[in-house]
Amino acid sequence: MENIIEVQGLTVRRGTTEAITNASFEIGKGDYVGVVGPNGGGKTTLVLALLGLLPKTSGSIRILGQEIEGFKQWDKVGYVSQYAINFDSQFPLTVKELVGLGRVNQKNLGRFRNKDDWNAVDEALTMMGISDLKEKRIGQLSGGQRQRAFVAKSLVSKPELLVLDEPVTGFDPITQEKFFMQLANLNQKKGITVLIVSHDLAAVFCRMSRVLCVNREVHGSAITDGKVPDDLLKKGYGEHFHFAFHDHRCQGVFIDEQL
Repeated sequence: MENIIEVQGLTVRRGTTEAITNASFEIGKGDYVGVVGPNGGGKTTLVLALLGLLPKTSGSIRILGQEIEGFKQWDKVGYVSQYAINFDSQFPLTVKELVGLGRVNQKNLGRFRNKDDWNAVDEALTMMGISDLKEKRIGQLSGGQRQRAFVAKSLVSKPELLVLDEPVTGFDPITQEKFFMQLANLNQKKGITVLIVSHDLAAVFCRMSRVLCVNREVHGSAITDGKVPDDLLKKGYGEHFHFAFHDHRCQGVFIDEQL
């Protein structure tokens, strides 16, 4: 399978602290990857390094077959940070206008959106099940609706890779489950590679195809039939860590249901 990300010997420092140490792993095209690990273990640091937003100390990162230093196709990478929905709720921006910002790039900076742009916006809104909300102010939405609006914004450039950093923090369990199902729909129906930082281990092992466990070191494993790789989790969380996973049917694709 073609790799969308290839990392070799990656080390990243934040100040005087070595946050990521000698990490090597691959993410295949079409993977649905959960990034897990204890608080402060380096999950967000890893994501920022993969996006070129944090300089690496050593090692190499290749995205879509290109070294990150020369990578220019950032429109093929969608990103939603863990702070995306934290903004002034009175900001006068509609959902449609917010999502339309995802079409702005160096080539069209300063011009109004054209028909193709707005068609892409409508498609992204439909994919995330929020077409009926497009004329609402972004501040009027619930937390789950806002998060889906920001994912839609990241989808209008037709990315091959979607990266989300703890997108369901503060959501109730039902909203979290529906959101993860929506991402599974994007992965399965649209073939988008999804990499998501999550504390919900049950969602990771129930829905995703691969896991990266981060605690300064990075350990990866495929997820097969919902089986939990105990050895991998113990490397990240400690030898005494035990995760009890109750298998249940959750592989169905989520379509059109509202959060």
